Amino acid sequence: MKLYYHPLSGHAHRARLFLSLTGTPHELVEVDLAKGAHKAPEFLALNRFGQVPVLDDEGTVIADSAAIMIYLSKKLGDTEWLPADPVGAAAVQRWLSVAAGQIAFGPAAARLITVFGAGFNADEVIGRAHAVIKDIDDELAGRQWIIGGNHPTIADVALYSYIARAPEGNVDLAPYANVAAWLTRVEGLPGFVPFVQTPVGLAAAD
Repeated sequence: MKLYYHPLSGHAHRARLFLSLTGTPHELVEVDLAKGAHKAPEFLALNRFGQVPVLDDEGTVIADSAAIMIYLSKKLGDTEWLPADPVGAAAVQRWLSVAAGQIAFGPAAARLITVFGAGFNADEVIGRAHAVIKDIDDELAGRQWIIGGNHPTIADVALYSYIARAPEGNVDLAPYANVAAWLTRVEGLPGFVPFVQTPVGLAAAD
């Protein structure tokens, strides 16, 4: 099993983190985004959108971080990471949608400005970041994990990476005590692998 990834991609980190949390043997293949390796014909044959991550499971190719986590959960038969009951499955899907929407256009976009020089409006995306993180902080009140229960799900993994590195995009996490405690719980899980931290934004002062 091979994971095509880039160390500074939060989407790729989600997939790498989940592989590690589930103890799934895999080989990491770094895609050099700076040199345009993600637009090379051989990579586009794996993912026509030219994006990381991509999982190649002995010829079964899965692109997209959420799809990879769903695939792995189903392959492993793991109903703790991905509940099989309708209510639990719907709850996970809700937060996967948040990860693909509000997180992508909030804290992830804010970090793209400082790490990659993206041309977004900083005030706008930082405002979006605080809005979604406040909602997540409220959701976590009295809960260990985002959908409740005693075990994390792929929803927690999907949300983790860009929230953990939100300060790199000048998004201050200090007001969000529930989020801070949740980040610590994720980081304490067996098999946790950290997302590379870059010295930009608020992280420059750390």
